[in-house]
Parts: sequence; structure tokens; C-alpha cells
Amino acid sequence: MIKYTKIDVKLEPSAIKVLPFIGSTLRGVFGYSLKKVVCINPSYKCEVCFAKDNCIYFSFFEQKNQVHKYRFDFILNQNSYDFSLYLFDNATDKLPYILSALHKMLTETGLGVDRIKQEIKNIKVNNKIVYENGNFNLSDITPQEFQNTFQPKKAITLSLLTPLRIKYKNKLLTQTPPLEILISSIYNKIRELKNLPRSKLNYTPNYTTISSDIRFLDQTRRSNRQKTTLQIGGIIGEIVYENIDEKSLYFLEIGEILGIGKQTSFGMGKIQLS
Repeated sequence: MIKYTKIDVKLEPSAIKVLPFIGSTLRGVFGYSLKKVVCINPSYKCEVCFAKDNCIYFSFFEQKNQVHKYRFDFILNQNSYDFSLYLFDNATDKLPYILSALHKMLTETGLGVDRIKQEIKNIKVNNKIVYENGNFNLSDITPQEFQNTFQPKKAITLSLLTPLRIKYKNKLLTQTPPLEILISSIYNKIRELKNLPRSKLNYTPNYTTISSDIRFLDQTRRSNRQKTTLQIGGIIGEIVYENIDEKSLYFLEIGEILGIGKQTSFGMGKIQLS
């Protein structure tokens, strides 16, 4: 079972310029602020830190070859920096630290090149307001467990709302992907969260593709750590399926929470079923 917590952040209107893709901005300033909140090492260097094995910042940003147990969630070309943040598995236990870092990043660190501070309207955790009028209240907040609620229909639409980066036959996909490739990505993300090795999909999905309107959106982000510009383009659009088997629908519903493909922590690979 997938355990998760969803944080929704609503900001007061601001004059700050909103980028078409806000994931890089959010993740970068969140990492900076999270380290400020949790770091207890006088050297401030993760590689020699005595506490790194129990540090949520190290787990989120420095630990290699590990699935990210969080992801930012938003849509392209929105008119504000409102966003959601999902926490998965044992990262849900660190909720107070995460909320403290989010508060710091918005009200003290600031967003954008000019580090413009933001006023928070409210913060919700699992649809319950936990921050409003300058005060936190975390009573009665517990993680959620995934439950499939999507009612199977003859036809469903799968919307790729932020660029999805996924490889097929060792090449980055730039056109409509086979459904089994998407399902396999979700299946293995679940296995990684459970500390299991990646594996081939253990069944064959049944479906019919009715129509597809998929395009490749080319975009970049600036990596301050690597001092270079990185490509983070991917496919967006809609695919309509008929007669999808229930197991595949189950995985796609989980994909709405986990995201699909690479760099989901930045907000890539956001999908929605309708």
C-alpha cells in the first residue's frame, strides 16, 4: 500500500513574475530552505556529516541512487506560484520539518531571481487547513493510504499535464508512448519506494488506443550546482483509451499521485485521468 501526504500551498496575490514551468524554482529554494531548517552539522557539509543517515535534506537532495520520496505538483503556465507537495513512505514522518522549510522558503528566502518574499494565504495537509493567519495547527494529521476510486468507463482520457520524460528502447520518447511503458514506470516506482529491485511488468495490459494528441515540449532549467543549463523537455497532451483492464487503471490512479517517468520531484510527469 502506498502511504502519502499531500500539502497544498495557497499564496496571496503577488507581483512576482511566474515562469511557465515553476518546478525548478520551487525545488531549488525548497532545498536551500530545508537545509537551513534541519542541518545540525557545524561544517554544513553533507558528505562528512555524522547525521546524514537520518537527515531528510540528505535523503531528498544528496543521497545517490535512491528514488525521491517527494514531488512538487502544479500545472504549466499557471498565473501564480501556488503548488502542492507530495510526501511518500517514511518521508511523511518528517511533515513538521517540511512545513517549516516551506514557510521559510516563502516568507524568508523568497522566490525568483530577486528572492521576492511571499505571503501565505493558507496551507492544507490532506485537505485540512494547518496554517492560516500566521499560525500552525497539526493536530489530527495522519498520512493517507492510496485507495482506487476511479470508476472504469468504456473510454478514458489520460492527460499529460507537465512534460513526461521517459525512455523506450534507450531513447527519450517524443511521441505517443505504449501504455505498458507508462504502467511499467509506475510499477517500478512503487517497487523502489518499497526498497525492491526494478523488475519487468508482471502482466500484459489490455487496452485500445482510440486517439492521441501528443507533442514534445522542449524546455530547460538552470542547475546552480552543475553550473550549466539542462534539458528537461518531455511529452504533453492527451491520449484516449478504451477497454483498459482494471489492473492498469489501478496503476494509472497511483500514477496520478506518484507522477510518471524521470524528474518527478521537479513536477515533471504529472498525469490526470478523466
